[in-house]
Amino acid sequence: MGWAALLLALSVPPIGLTAEFPTATPAHVGFSAERLARLDEYMKRHVGSDRVPGAITLLARHGKIVAFNSYGESDPDRHVAMKKDAIFRIYSQSKVVTAVAMMMLFEEGQWRFSDPITRFLPELGSLRVFKELNPDGSLQLEDVSRPPTLRELLTHSAGFGYGLSESNPVDTAYSQSNFMHSASTAEALRKIAQLPLANQPGLHWRYSAAVDVQGYLIERLSGLSLRDFLQKRIFGPLKMRDTDFYVPSSKWSRFAALKSYDTATKSLREPGGVLNFDFSRPPGVASAGAGLVSTASDYLRFAQMLLNGGELDGVRILAPSTVRLLASNHLADDIRVRGHESFSTQSGYGFGINVLVIEDPAKAESPQGAGTFAWSGAAGTWFWIDPKNDLVFIGMTQVMNRDQDPQSRNIDHDSMAMVYGALVDPGK
Repeated sequence: MGWAALLLALSVPPIGLTAEFPTATPAHVGFSAERLARLDEYMKRHVGSDRVPGAITLLARHGKIVAFNSYGESDPDRHVAMKKDAIFRIYSQSKVVTAVAMMMLFEEGQWRFSDPITRFLPELGSLRVFKELNPDGSLQLEDVSRPPTLRELLTHSAGFGYGLSESNPVDTAYSQSNFMHSASTAEALRKIAQLPLANQPGLHWRYSAAVDVQGYLIERLSGLSLRDFLQKRIFGPLKMRDTDFYVPSSKWSRFAALKSYDTATKSLREPGGVLNFDFSRPPGVASAGAGLVSTASDYLRFAQMLLNGGELDGVRILAPSTVRLLASNHLADDIRVRGHESFSTQSGYGFGINVLVIEDPAKAESPQGAGTFAWSGAAGTWFWIDPKNDLVFIGMTQVMNRDQDPQSRNIDHDSMAMVYGALVDPGK
């Protein structure tokens, strides 16, 4: 397609979009159509190869969809074209949904940041902390100095492990426990209660099972299963019709096939590991940290609600002040420095309630506005919400370990650079 034809295509509202959302031409909301076309060309170059079978990108500004495109194949083995209503495993983007659920209960006065988690989950009252390996390979443990607080639980600083890899003794123990595949919430809690903390509470930022524990807490406080709470309080009111912890048979043809990048062969293979959930039926215990599936359109409705200060189409989920609290940095400076290179006083990044927060765009080396919050998923999905520029971007792929692939690991970063490079009149 030549530039003239491409510009013409971008100058009219996209086709086949979410019915509830209006559309806008790029120029109407401050974008250069010519510059925004770079993103489309970039995605066409990177998608459809043996590295990224398919993808979707969705850009909205001022509550209007500016660009919504699908690329490649939803199922490369059966050569099924990617469509805009494809259902993806969003994995850790589930954590942001859980953050909203937690803050809904916060607004109801059901918990405080300073509360110890044992106030609500007494099953975790005997946690112990990994100290070192014994000569025989067993774990030497010490008593926990105090129970983790809710603030620590909400910011990955409670000390929990995760088990997404087995790179250290604590994560090996979590992985072998298989807690996310438990038959019930009670069983999952029993398993976590027996697993060691990686460090004493409040010392380090450590990506962890804390959000799954938040899910168990939501069930305890609400009296509902996590799935029922989210459906009743968030997905139903926001008309997120395809977001759930499983994919019913009637929608299975829209479910993007999952692949995993193999660093040894530099090619895609069938996935495995702890996150290889069975999405054909509701799980025994819903993973608040990794268990949801969704579509780009559904996740836009969720993200736009947050960008609007907690409201969409007359439905209020949170108050504006609560959204600001969710998207503010909650880590103390010493935790940020010692915990992870991404969250330091020098990096420009902070961490809110289950989300990364950009505090200083210059230090973060980002054109995004201060206050932007974001997260991503293990299968290559990503999103950000930029309140300063009134902008939402959602990207979806279906490849685990994409961050290990030199050819496709930077798609999320590059898409961000191209979006802001196209925003030439932000005052519009």
